[in-house]
Amino acid sequence: MKPSDLLKLPKNLRKSYGDLNVADSLDRYESWLERREQAKTQNDSYDHTETVSEYYDLFTELMQFGWNESLHFAPISKDESLEEAIIRHQRHLIQKLELREGMTIIDVGCGLGGPLRRIAKESGAKVLGINNNEHQLQKAKQKTTEAGLDHLIEYRQCNFMDMSSFEPGSFDAGYAIESTCYAPNKERAFAEIFRVLKPGSLFWGQEMCLTNVFMPDDERHCAIRDEIKFTLALYDLFTFERVSQALENVGFEIIEAKDLEVKGDSSVPWYQPMDGLTSSLRSWLRVPAGRSTLAGGVRLAEVVGMFPKDSWRVIELLDRQADAYVAGGQSGIFTPLYCFLARKPETS
Repeated sequence: MKPSDLLKLPKNLRKSYGDLNVADSLDRYESWLERREQAKTQNDSYDHTETVSEYYDLFTELMQFGWNESLHFAPISKDESLEEAIIRHQRHLIQKLELREGMTIIDVGCGLGGPLRRIAKESGAKVLGINNNEHQLQKAKQKTTEAGLDHLIEYRQCNFMDMSSFEPGSFDAGYAIESTCYAPNKERAFAEIFRVLKPGSLFWGQEMCLTNVFMPDDERHCAIRDEIKFTLALYDLFTFERVSQALENVGFEIIEAKDLEVKGDSSVPWYQPMDGLTSSLRSWLRVPAGRSTLAGGVRLAEVVGMFPKDSWRVIELLDRQADAYVAGGQSGIFTPLYCFLARKPETS
């Protein structure tokens, strides 16, 4: 990130929000848990995919600004930046899925298409990214065109809970990076992925999970879990075992599954970029002091109309989200790095 990128943020946010009423959208988002519970008791309708889309409408531009166009975590070695760790992690995925030219791959919940573009460019495979959020899709398409990768990449607006627009056995491999953790029904999401893969195909996933350290009768553990769920719009948080069981329930054969958070002298915790690992302007904006300074500066700048009204509230909610991540990581009860490799059997 260059200092000039900070100067571009007001314009980019105004473009991102468009006609969106930020205050109303925030109020609606902050009530999503209450609306979900009310729907259960009063037989009202509640669609969690709408909540997730509203979440990304509010936060995408700021998350990309402060993090990366690849909106996911990665194991970090001591000798590398977050950006370098993310690239290494994506190359790990390419290797695990044995991707190569001539294959057709599906990216389930592609976000801004950061991983997708690297995977297509380095493997030569054709990749189709699906996403339910129109704003993210438009940005992904623009970035893909700018990268000169339109010949390898296609996007489609689609809810991964219902991929009936694709024929069974359409893809040679698939992956989902921190996307199916948003599914209101894990088995249904995995079943849709299973259906669109060819027999014998590999599926790689990265899930946000509760670890085996989590104790359901520990009040602090439950409070951290609930804060993570609320700030990230996660319908639920599963354990490793529950994710693996969901894969097996729909027919996948698990080849390997483990938490890639490796603790030791050669690595740093996955949450460290939000807790003190700084080497640049962008990395400083990720840590508490930087996040607080940005929120305060944007709040003052709103007075003179530089930023869309209530942008500072969005930043403060992202700050709260970062604190929840760090609490989950420091307590050991949460990881965003539960990664698995599974196969659809040749006969199913």
